[in-house]
Amino acid sequence: MTTHPPPQPIREIHGLEPRSLPDEVLRSPEPLVLRGLVAQWPLVRAGLESPRAGVEYLKRFYRGLPVTVMSAAPEIRGRFFYNADLSGFNFRLAKAPLDKVLDELERISGDTGAGSVYVGSTDIDKCLPGLRAENDVPLRVRDCQTNIWIGNRTRVAPHNDGPDNLACVVLGRRRFTLFPPDQVGNLYVGPFEFTPAGQPVSMVDLASPDFTRHPKFAQALAHMRVAELNAGDALVIPSQWWHSIESLDDINALINYWWDDGPAYADAPLLALMFAISTVRDLPPAKRAAWEAQFRHYVFDADESTAAHIPPSRRQLLGKLDSEIVRRLKLYIGERLKR
Repeated sequence: MTTHPPPQPIREIHGLEPRSLPDEVLRSPEPLVLRGLVAQWPLVRAGLESPRAGVEYLKRFYRGLPVTVMSAAPEIRGRFFYNADLSGFNFRLAKAPLDKVLDELERISGDTGAGSVYVGSTDIDKCLPGLRAENDVPLRVRDCQTNIWIGNRTRVAPHNDGPDNLACVVLGRRRFTLFPPDQVGNLYVGPFEFTPAGQPVSMVDLASPDFTRHPKFAQALAHMRVAELNAGDALVIPSQWWHSIESLDDINALINYWWDDGPAYADAPLLALMFAISTVRDLPPAKRAAWEAQFRHYVFDADESTAAHIPPSRRQLLGKLDSEIVRRLKLYIGERLKR
């Protein structure tokens, strides 16, 4: 029998205050577990009293905005994913009032034959206005998005996000499994344009890996990191780190903060990757190598010397970028694509 290395632990920090998180924590290039960061939130304390108390606390802030609900049969074992031939998904989507979803989670709690219910990324200020006045991590970052995620015992396939992420467990427990960005080639990532929830996902079932079908996943295991978080704990997930999340209790909730410290004018790099696939990947080997050199020079190895030979006033795209330069570039690219 083949043995695989045990997962690496994630570094833990204790005693931090949610209102004064150090920049080195928020900008950490490695994931960090922040034990007890939000343990004093009223929502967390209510949920520790009982799941019902946590649910009733959430309901206090609900004003009737429907939410998107993913539901599936017991046979999926909580893994929201594709169907067998990737022509669709193994779950259903519907709109429903959040209070009714919470009632349903309470009703089926403890029923091992119940299906899976999941409310994914939902804008917390629109859905539960006022909740953050009592439960918040006031981050000093630009364009922060704050969302709530609710469900029963569910599993989310490994995926990555462009923004940095602070994930706060507020009801129930969750297990996080992470892989560094450079493990992309060992994770067997699925389609870009057709995804279960917006981001490309790993096709590997972490609960039952098929090493015959996905042999390189054995290499990813050597880099896998795992942490189990209780209500009140938080996890810093740096940009591009692959992560899977498993909810371990019948009623779970997580509040997360996404932010991007890149320049304000920049679009998602994933768009550039997709466009590069369509324009560069299938070139003859010599031409592809030539473009690799250009990407290296102008993007990945670019520094002050890259355009030093051009007068500063004439560097445009090769100089210091701003929103106006990028706006003109988009117009230029748009016109070229119309030809």
